Amino acid sequence: MDTKKLDDLIIQIENYLECWKQFNHYLSLARTKKFGQEDENQFLEVKSVLAQELEMIISAVEFSNPTKDEVHGLLGGATSLRFLSELNEGAFRNLENQWHKIYIGLQSILGQLKVQQRQTESKSVWSNFFGKKKS
Repeated sequence: MDTKKLDDLIIQIENYLECWKQFNHYLSLARTKKFGQEDENQFLEVKSVLAQELEMIISAVEFSNPTKDEVHGLLGGATSLRFLSELNEGAFRNLENQWHKIYIGLQSILGQLKVQQRQTESKSVWSNFFGKKKS
């Protein structure tokens, strides 16, 4: 993958992770039962972005953790803030654990891409240093 595409993908995944943080924020609102209709609307928007961006990321990089089914399962199971607010404590903890597993998996992908980025930059520096011929 060329440097520009790699840089863009890293930025895309960083932004995607920010959306996952927003999703977790909405989980907290549901747990405390302190949300309104605007929060419900924003929650649905965040879920839409998460589903769409996942497809874009999958098309750009191959990974096995988290799986597409795991992400879709979590998003599909969190139908609304109202629904989440009615979950019992055990079910809510399970949902949070699923979120955390996906979040850590995405962080791992980001870390792997950053390693690739450093290796690409390092090769580029060395090839520029040794590859130039003086006239």
